[in-house]
Amino acid sequence: MTRGRKLAPALASALTLVLTVLTGGVSALAGTGGPWGTAIEVPGIDPVNTSFGSLSSISCPAVGDCAAGGSYSNGSGQDQAYVVDQVSGAWGTAIQVPGLAALNTGDGGDSTVAVSCSSPGNCAAGGYYTVGSGDDRPFVANEANGVWGTAVEVPGVAGLVKGRDATVSAVSCVPGPALDCAVAGSYADAAGHGQAFVADAARGVWGTAIEVPGTPGLGSSAGASVLSCPATGACTVGGTYADSAGSFQPFVAREGGGTWGRAVKVPGAAALNQGPDAQLNALSCSSAGNCSVAGTYGANGSGAQTQLYVDTEKNGAWGTAVAMPGLAALNTGLIAQAYTLSCTSAGNCAAGGYYTDSAGGEQAFVISQAGGSWGSAIEVPGSAALNLAGNGGIRSVSCASAGNCVAGGYFAKFHTGHTQALVVDETAGVWRKAREVPGTAALNTGNQGQVNAVSCVRAATCALGGIYSESGTFLVEPFVSSQS
Repeated sequence: MTRGRKLAPALASALTLVLTVLTGGVSALAGTGGPWGTAIEVPGIDPVNTSFGSLSSISCPAVGDCAAGGSYSNGSGQDQAYVVDQVSGAWGTAIQVPGLAALNTGDGGDSTVAVSCSSPGNCAAGGYYTVGSGDDRPFVANEANGVWGTAVEVPGVAGLVKGRDATVSAVSCVPGPALDCAVAGSYADAAGHGQAFVADAARGVWGTAIEVPGTPGLGSSAGASVLSCPATGACTVGGTYADSAGSFQPFVAREGGGTWGRAVKVPGAAALNQGPDAQLNALSCSSAGNCSVAGTYGANGSGAQTQLYVDTEKNGAWGTAVAMPGLAALNTGLIAQAYTLSCTSAGNCAAGGYYTDSAGGEQAFVISQAGGSWGSAIEVPGSAALNLAGNGGIRSVSCASAGNCVAGGYFAKFHTGHTQALVVDETAGVWRKAREVPGTAALNTGNQGQVNAVSCVRAATCALGGIYSESGTFLVEPFVSSQS
């Protein structure tokens, strides 16, 4: 997490619905997916963390083999970036990202923002560190054969940055034996405006970062927030740009044959957007030229109200963005966010986030796409019985195959607003009842618990991670749990 971070609003709610295939192909039938093991604190964090630990990303290329990353606070209160591996089902001890101590000459600390693995023991991590001026700079670090190498500044970013901060927002690696990856993020130009960058790695060797082509022609500033690489040299990046009126709008750019094409506006998003701002918040590609996105748009001119849109690319051609089916009927409080999206094959995806009910409570939702058609967004089944304080949402979703996904987030059990970690499974196209992540209630004696990241290898075989807090100690710690 970055400085100025804010813990996500806390956890999911929803009344239990029974839906038919006609209302989105999901139902709130009782039952669960595969059993989840008891959540454990990320090994090695407790002895070094003095206040705030996080887990921001997790990636599992094979059953029982994962990598995760986040940050912890040292004795001086600085964030420190860590990575941790799971090997053959056992989580090892977290380590500080090698080389960051030498890079991090400022007093703002550093953090791992994203982790992605191509195969067991072969991963890439990205995030930020702070230089002596107090500005953030982006880093990447590779793991080869189970050993994490030394972090380096993203090559070429120094030549782009003319202003202050630059940071990584996303990393994505292509499944396979070679560490073919990409990284995306933002940097500040001489005018202080944010600009979007991407950089590729071929077999673990990082090339020079470039400004996302075409973004200067869209507006005065831009930022890349999401990235997906389904094949070598064929990635898609997305984010937002500021148009001539100063309003934010969503863009996407696709790489083909290792060459990045020009950024384009998300088709139809401007027509939906009645307020000043629209954003792209989630993106996933199942294969080259087959992706889906989700984001927000203004529901009125003031920008104080938001609704959600989805759009799908098929064989390299983007369709027209449409209002997320079913969301408007749920989102009567007119504030919503789509945090996450996962596509396992062309036209087969799942997404999640939160909406606001008429009482102002935040409630968790999920929505599925099957055969290229989006069903209706639904309140997470069973979450109403958990989320008594109206403070819930879905933070991450991962799909192993069409109709077999896991989503994680948070709910507020008590009217104090204290949050707990939530998980919900989709099995054969049916979203089951949400439940508290096993073991997190015993860990989370404080007031902040949530799932931040989920990664699935195959149906009912996933891993997740998040945070909990300890009562009376002001400590927030990261946890992990696995499903088998």
